[in-house]
Amino acid sequence: MIAQGAAFWPLQVARELDDAILHLRINELEIAMLVFKSHGDRANVVSYDAFLEANKAHWLVNEVRHYWKRVLKRIDVTSRTLVTLVEPGSCFVGTLAELVFAADRSYMLIGQKQGDNRPPPAIELTAMNFGPYPMSHGLTRLQSRFQADPSDIERAQGSIGKALDAEEAEELGLVTFALDDIDWDDEVRVFFEERTSFSPDGLTGMEANLRFVGPETMESKIFSRLTAWQNWIFQRPNAVGEDGALRRYGTGQKAQFDMTRV
Repeated sequence: MIAQGAAFWPLQVARELDDAILHLRINELEIAMLVFKSHGDRANVVSYDAFLEANKAHWLVNEVRHYWKRVLKRIDVTSRTLVTLVEPGSCFVGTLAELVFAADRSYMLIGQKQGDNRPPPAIELTAMNFGPYPMSHGLTRLQSRFQADPSDIERAQGSIGKALDAEEAEELGLVTFALDDIDWDDEVRVFFEERTSFSPDGLTGMEANLRFVGPETMESKIFSRLTAWQNWIFQRPNAVGEDGALRRYGTGQKAQFDMTRV
């Protein structure tokens, strides 16, 4: 029974994702960004999400849901640029779609890639996107995303269970950009090169500010926006050191950044 429980797909994915995030945060300090991709059958993810929702009163299912909540929170407060690529063959549905909404930038392909016979990508929302996985400040990632116009949440809820193609997802505000095959490689490459050239400390503060809009809680004050600004923007050598951006501002000299992420 223990072995079967450990192999329960939502639990296994959460454990492996948690392990990967912790490894990258602790041991790979010069990595500038994390890129999330997925591959699988969307219908299988839908069925697991339905199971997690239908059996949420069961103690083990409840623990798995809370585990996912903690893993996603860990991703939220990771000081790396988060990018999600929604490509053919992906399965960003429900729980896995939270990786799209957690990202600082998400790209979704319109249609198919040349020579790729897999069907065009789609995003599908489930009940798991509307409550079970709140962020540190108490909002869901969609609530945080749609803070400017809460009615967008209602529009998104109205699409639960529908496979949304790239243009539909972009219209609903679920992804940052929908790109066709002609632009895909160049746009993604330019973004990667751009972000890896910026001060990692400046990015940490900016990204935390954008991820955690709206109210503050004690948890978010400790782990997210306020801490990022106090500890990264104003105090670290990339800003105030001899070769930092503030010291060299207006001199015509380019700042020299320590690319280590902490």
